[in-house]
Amino acid sequence: MARLRMRVLHRDPKTGEIKLRVENADDLWHLHNLILPGDLVRASTYRREEVKTDKVRPERGEKVRVTLTIRVESVEFQAFSDRLRITGVIVEGPQDLGRHHTLNVAVDDVLSVIKTWHPHELRRIEEAVAAAQKPLVAFLSLDDEEALLAQLRQYGVRELATIRAPGHGKMFPSGDARSVYFDEILAKLRAIELGEALVLVGPGFTRDAFLEYVKVREPALASKVHTHGTAHPGMQGIQEALKAGVGAKVFGDSRVGYETRLVEKLLEAIATNQPCAYGPAEVAEAVDAGAVETLLVSDAVVRNPGIEDLMRSTESARGAVVLVSRHHEAGQKLEALGGIAALLRFPIK
Repeated sequence: MARLRMRVLHRDPKTGEIKLRVENADDLWHLHNLILPGDLVRASTYRREEVKTDKVRPERGEKVRVTLTIRVESVEFQAFSDRLRITGVIVEGPQDLGRHHTLNVAVDDVLSVIKTWHPHELRRIEEAVAAAQKPLVAFLSLDDEEALLAQLRQYGVRELATIRAPGHGKMFPSGDARSVYFDEILAKLRAIELGEALVLVGPGFTRDAFLEYVKVREPALASKVHTHGTAHPGMQGIQEALKAGVGAKVFGDSRVGYETRLVEKLLEAIATNQPCAYGPAEVAEAVDAGAVETLLVSDAVVRNPGIEDLMRSTESARGAVVLVSRHHEAGQKLEALGGIAALLRFPIK
């Protein structure tokens, strides 16, 4: 079943206003990367009324729902908090013009972003809307001691639960312990949205034993399972599977899969001395030379001075700009290279 994603409710090319409905946490991450200092954001929010009295200082009234427009100063997205905090100065509204206010944007909220839109920003909105057709994928990474349940989101892998196997003491003969362990994992799986597929990873035989267990108790769930052996359990095993391109037909079209492949291509270019550049100075040189085919920018540095200019210049020279999330392993590798890098059409040195 397709899930809704960011929905565009209204566009006004003259004013630069795009009105959006937030459908899930992925949309909050997209908005975090789209909304920059100086942009205007309009939304319904709560603000405390000022009650005028004879006293020198006005009394604090009740909080009331108002529609405000703020000029953005900062945007904060904490991974997996399902909330976006946008702080700025009120420029339009029934009260408190010129004062600071923070909009707390959550799933199902509607907001308008008013700005001069760049092509890569409009493309990001289109990607978020188009993602409605992409499957949600769950991961289960397990060995005989611990199981980790996670979801693949557009911004990274979200950890949902950890289940530890019971001790192998007198209370649990080994067969019973395994049943208790598998029952608890299955109960967690039933409680979450698995989407189109469950990717089962991990070392050893526990992974295969669990699949056989599921086939007996939940045949419908078993039909959604893809398995892959990894050298490590836990989050490391999931990252290992992503890097190996496991189940490309399942999650290869996901944002994380796309970004991971590009960063791996960059690392291979560095290792084999193919045309590439990394770090702000080297990338700026490549952009000036018109050599950039694909510019990779970490969302950790997108607001740094000069980065926006490099993105705009790349697009003017018909290069592609890809914003990479820092919330997965490939994104962290890009951040370690200075947060910006490029695959080049020709060498610049």
